[in-house]
Amino acid sequence: MDAILPDIRLELLEDVSPDQGSGFLRLVRRRLRAHYPGGSASEPFVYDEVDRRAIDAVVIAAHYCDADGTRYLYLRSALRPPLVLRDRNRSPVPDLDPPGSIWELPAGLVEIEEQSREGVKQSAARELEEELGFALSPALFEELGPSVFPAPGFIAERHFFFAVEVDPAARREPANDGSPLEHGGIVTVVSFEEATRLCRDGSFVDAKTELGVRRLLERFA
Repeated sequence: MDAILPDIRLELLEDVSPDQGSGFLRLVRRRLRAHYPGGSASEPFVYDEVDRRAIDAVVIAAHYCDADGTRYLYLRSALRPPLVLRDRNRSPVPDLDPPGSIWELPAGLVEIEEQSREGVKQSAARELEEELGFALSPALFEELGPSVFPAPGFIAERHFFFAVEVDPAARREPANDGSPLEHGGIVTVVSFEEATRLCRDGSFVDAKTELGVRRLLERFA
């Protein structure tokens, strides 16, 4: 791409975040001013974003090949309250809104003590064991394309993608994290052929899952 991004600078004028309790998420409200090429600047404006203690996450595509040469991918169900409780009166196509659990690649937050290049792989190994039941060395995890910001308009969360080949016979029942949302979740496998169909027909409503699955399919194409 030949286009050059504009050199627009943001000036932090004031942090006006409201006092909050000890919840999982925190509202950050700032007064900002934008400075443009040529020397002009915007009027001060307020911008809201969401923050949390552990800001980034890992996404893991665990796969294997059977004796017939068919390759499979692991998925797990996830219950996401914002989707279940989404106001269908505000949805332009309410029939597309998921009524319950959705399929996702295993994923989880990078903890504070894991905030390094090596630590991110450790996070991926920890989450894989917690969510799928595979205990593997972090050294076996391969980066699956570059990291991305899934929702840069309101949170600075970055997703790190990994692929890892597993032995289905070595899988144990996952411990999960003990939360009500993970209790009752199930693990399943789909062939790469089925995963391709799920991408094409919109069955993967979770963006990080579709991106990770497509990257994995492309790697083995």
